[in-house]
Amino acid sequence: QVQLVESGGGLAQAGGSLSVSCAASGRTFSRYIMGWFRQAPGKEREFVAGISRSGGSTSYSDSVKGRFTISRDNAKNTVYLRMSNLAPEDTAVYYCAATISIVIFRTDSSYDYWGQGTQVTVSS
Repeated sequence: QVQLVESGGGLAQAGGSLSVSCAASGRTFSRYIMGWFRQAPGKEREFVAGISRSGGSTSYSDSVKGRFTISRDNAKNTVYLRMSNLAPEDTAVYYCAATISIVIFRTDSSYDYWGQGTQVTVSS
């Protein structure tokens, strides 16, 4: 089992940058596929980015590709999401998620563990 705690986020202006982090408990972090999801008010939770166990493979939603970068540091049990060229439509609660797999899933039902979420607000 793994516990996830997000940090970072906050308020940014359109065109700016923010980073969020997710620290995982336990000694088996490298066994987990990690994902970032977000949920805006009145909308369903959506996939943002995912990363393989080694960090060698990544996957992004079309809406963030080229603007967001997911990375991980297995020695620190942490996954990161660097967000650049932010837009107001990026405003949402951002969640990290984990599952033991070899495949980067893009659906939230495929992830077993979730953080509490962190708010990202982008002003125009």
